[in-house]
Amino acid sequence: MCLAVPGKILSIEGDDPLLRQGRIEFAGIVKQANLAYVPEARPGDFVLVHAGFAIALIDEAQALATLAWLAEALREDAR
Repeated sequence: MCLAVPGKILSIEGDDPLLRQGRIEFAGIVKQANLAYVPEARPGDFVLVHAGFAIALIDEAQALATLAWLAEALREDAR
C-alpha cells in the first residue's frame, strides 16, 4: 500500500527541473521533497508527497481535509 501525505510548499531551491527541491510543511513538520513531477508548483501550493517526491498539486481545502482525517485516525488509534 502507498500513502501520499499533503503538505504546503514553504520555499523552493534549485533551477534544474529534475533536481528542484521544496521545503514542505506537514502539520508542523518540515521536510525536503523533490519537485520534478510538479514543475508548476510554487511556494504556498499544496502537494501530495510520497517517498520524498511531490507527485501532484492539490487544492488547500482537500489538503486540510485530508490532514484533519489523518489526525483523527491517529487519535482513534491511540485510544
